[in-house]
Amino acid sequence: MLSFVAQRIVKAVIVLLAIIVLNFFLIRAAPGDPALVMAGEAGAGDEMFVAQLREKFGLDQPLPKQLFLYVKGVAGFDLGFSFRQQMPVSKLILDRLPATLLLTGSAFLISLLLGVLLGALAARRAGSWADTVITVVALVFYATPLFWVALMAILLFSVTMEWLPSFGYETVGAGYTGLVHILDVGAHLVLPAVTLGLFFTATYARMTRASMLEVVRLDFVKTARAKGLSEGLIQRRHVLRNALLPVVTLAGLQAGTLVGGAVLTETVFAWPGIGRLMYEALLQRDYNLLLGVFVVSSAMVLAFNLVTDLIYRLVDPRIEMAS
Repeated sequence: MLSFVAQRIVKAVIVLLAIIVLNFFLIRAAPGDPALVMAGEAGAGDEMFVAQLREKFGLDQPLPKQLFLYVKGVAGFDLGFSFRQQMPVSKLILDRLPATLLLTGSAFLISLLLGVLLGALAARRAGSWADTVITVVALVFYATPLFWVALMAILLFSVTMEWLPSFGYETVGAGYTGLVHILDVGAHLVLPAVTLGLFFTATYARMTRASMLEVVRLDFVKTARAKGLSEGLIQRRHVLRNALLPVVTLAGLQAGTLVGGAVLTETVFAWPGIGRLMYEALLQRDYNLLLGVFVVSSAMVLAFNLVTDLIYRLVDPRIEMAS
């Protein structure tokens, strides 16, 4: 087990290094000059001022040297300095990361639990009206744009019914503490978390249904029925457990991408996470901040993939950990 984990960590470091290099050159190839953006915001557009900005932030150096300095800084856990915010990139990301983890973690749990439950119900009642309803609803949420669902949720539950707050992380200026503050954050979390989770709920429901219908035809399930086991026990201990492997694979891949993929949700609901931070950095041509978000998101994707491989052993002990 230790050898397997060590090998995967080494491979993850190599992949992360390749991602850093690729993103560095892709961002530098994009149109726009951060020095010109900062000069325009400062109200001074003369060439001398722009040249001073480029020199101050190292933008006048050759690309290979910029890449070397950046990779050297990342190796020392230094993600650089934000041009626009005038703050260390690591501090900006750490300030926003808890909000993103809260949002994406809640959405992930909602989508996984609800998706597996609905998928198992649809597979148990395959061909019935319940199966048809679950399949149609899952297909609708899978095909509907995420931002449209978010806007409709705001109109229905915030504007029309006034049940839930529509924007932000907490009530501005309220000064809540303790349990009241937790409940306030929870109320603001409901709409973005459910909206983000609905798309993945549809994916897990369809995957669970298809996997269970495939497993239920296998010989060991027929043997369990021949032994006289109850249908509920067969579905839980034999069918569902073996059908969860492809769901675990998909969940492991999507758990990491959720961290950097909540840009639309965080923008619509004004949620102060790293997805919205990445969008702001893109508009401001803040290279270091944008690269920092990419590095953190990529590292979390790789970490979730490693955790997924370890969870395989819990779901199915027959799987051997091998390089």
